[in-house]
Amino acid sequence: MQSPQFNLHAEIEERHWWFVARRQILGTIIDAVLEPEATIVDVGCGTGANLAGLADRYNCVGIDASSEAIRLARLRFPAVEFIHGQAPRDLSRVIQQTRLVLLTDVLEHVADDFALFSELLAATTPGTYFLITVPADPNLWSQHDESFGHYRRYDAARFEQIWQGLAVQPVFTSYFNSRLYGIVKTIRGLNRWWGHARGAAGTDFAMPNPAVNALLTRYFAGERHTLTRLARGEQARPYRRGVSLMALVRREPGPVERRSKPAGVAGDFYDPAAELVTADA
Repeated sequence: MQSPQFNLHAEIEERHWWFVARRQILGTIIDAVLEPEATIVDVGCGTGANLAGLADRYNCVGIDASSEAIRLARLRFPAVEFIHGQAPRDLSRVIQQTRLVLLTDVLEHVADDFALFSELLAATTPGTYFLITVPADPNLWSQHDESFGHYRRYDAARFEQIWQGLAVQPVFTSYFNSRLYGIVKTIRGLNRWWGHARGAAGTDFAMPNPAVNALLTRYFAGERHTLTRLARGEQARPYRRGVSLMALVRREPGPVERRSKPAGVAGDFYDPAAELVTADA
C-alpha cells in the first residue's frame, strides 16, 4: 500500500460499512474464544482501527512495516501501543504472552505468505489463536487489488495450504462478505470494463449516503452469527462463496520451522515491485 491508500483508510475506516461490519465480525469472534485482558497482536495493523475497537477489553499491540501507517495509527489512537517494525522480529517483548494474532488482509501483500505465517507461528506459544482474513475469488481481481499492492486473491484450498502440515489445529475456514458477493462481483466486472476503479485512490472504496451505509453495515455484519458459531465449534455451515475468506486456527505443541512457498503452488497475479501504482493509475 502507498500513502494514498493509507490516508483513505484513515479517512473512512471508522465509518465505511465494509470496515465497520468487519470489525463487528472480528470482535464477536474474538470475544467468543478469548478471556478479557488477553494480549492480542495485530500484525500489519495499518492505520489502527481494528485494534482500537478491541482495546477496551484486551491488551492490544499493533505492528506494521509502514512508518506512514504507524504515524497515522498513533495520531488517531494514542491510547493503543503501535510498533513500527517487522513481525515477528520486533515483537520479542510481547509475542510469548500473545493469545491471539490478527492477520487481517495482510498475507495477500506478501510475496511469500508461507514464510511469514510459519515465522509468526514459530514465535508463539501453544494455544495461541490466529484469526486470518484474505481477499477471495481470483475472478474478482481488479485495479482495487493492484492499488493495494496485492499479490493474489485466494480460494479456500490455496488459503488452507498456508498452514497445512504445521503444528496447527484448524477451528474453521469460511468465506465471508458472502451476502454482498453478487453486488461486488458486478461492480468489479464493470470496473474492468471501464478500465479503472470508480472509488477513491484507485480503489473501490467510496462513502455511500448514510442510509445506504447503515443498511450495508447491518447486512454484512449479520454474518457474524454464523461465523461465531463456527468459532465456538457449534453446528453451523460455512459460507461457500464470498468476497473474502476467514480462518481461525490454534497453535499446537511441537516445533515449527520456517518454510517457503512450495513449488507448484498457484502463481501470483501481480508483482507490486514491477511498477508503482498510484491513486492516478
